Amino acid sequence: MDEKFVAPGRSRRNVEETTNLHHFRVEVFYSVIDLQIRELNDRFNEVNTELLICMACLDPSYVFSAFDKQKLIRLAKFYPSNFSPVELMVLESQLGTYILDVRSRAELSNVMGIGELAIKLVKLKMDDTYPLVYLLVKLALLLPVATATVERAFSSMKIMKTRLRNRMGDEWMNDSLVAYIERGILKTIDNDTIMNRFQNMKTRRGVL
Repeated sequence: MDEKFVAPGRSRRNVEETTNLHHFRVEVFYSVIDLQIRELNDRFNEVNTELLICMACLDPSYVFSAFDKQKLIRLAKFYPSNFSPVELMVLESQLGTYILDVRSRAELSNVMGIGELAIKLVKLKMDDTYPLVYLLVKLALLLPVATATVERAFSSMKIMKTRLRNRMGDEWMNDSLVAYIERGILKTIDNDTIMNRFQNMKTRRGVL
């Protein structure tokens, strides 16, 4: 790695003096890392990034080495409807006892992932002992699902409301989005049922 680097297909004359180590570390590895960071920054704003960092503190891997009480309290503050000011104080107390408890239990020493942690907490009835901590775990598990659902809805919106259909009203668009997103459920409804539904609506309007 300390030898002189020469790009394949190029003459060895008038070549900048760099080592193989410098080439692979700076020009390859660091460049890829910069591209990944740029892509993450474009996709996730500061709030989302902080949420992910705080969620990572619940990771039980390597005997809960990522645990950070202050970041977990910060995570709870993102959910004011679930954690009142009093409950935040109780959570801080629970977190101090919780980390000592889980690190001392052999059943949790090899747990990997927040999903497996949630299952173990229920089996050991620790969800009753630390209800607010368990609520944090549940919220951490729900966040990726909720985010994916929102992204799915926005992707569907781009399909439904195109440049040719830019005058589509909100009510019509909402109805179309429901039909498109939940198309799996709609496939279970036969056409005759839908036709009868609309015929009944027309009949009622005619009577009125």
